[in-house]
Amino acid sequence: MRGTYTQIDIHIVFAVQGRENLIASTWKDELFKYIAGIISHKGHKSIIVNGVSDHVHILVGLKPFMTLSDLVRDIKNNSSKIINQKRFVKGKFS
Repeated sequence: MRGTYTQIDIHIVFAVQGRENLIASTWKDELFKYIAGIISHKGHKSIIVNGVSDHVHILVGLKPFMTLSDLVRDIKNNSSKIINQKRFVKGKFS
């Protein structure tokens, strides 16, 4: 066998703390594009990022060089950081 091919497609769902309806329609597209950028920057394939006011769905083509838990940690940390920096919500978003 000359080479190997790995394809791992993962469906990730994570919710706003307390399942509060904090993801507003006015800025959710910007958030989803930002999340897709995080995934691409980490070397993975962002297939689709979408969601509603209290949770996000992500379908990602995961490369085998990074663990899923590290990718989810980076997505959650960076997306929460940008929401707080841009003051999309009152108080601290998590």
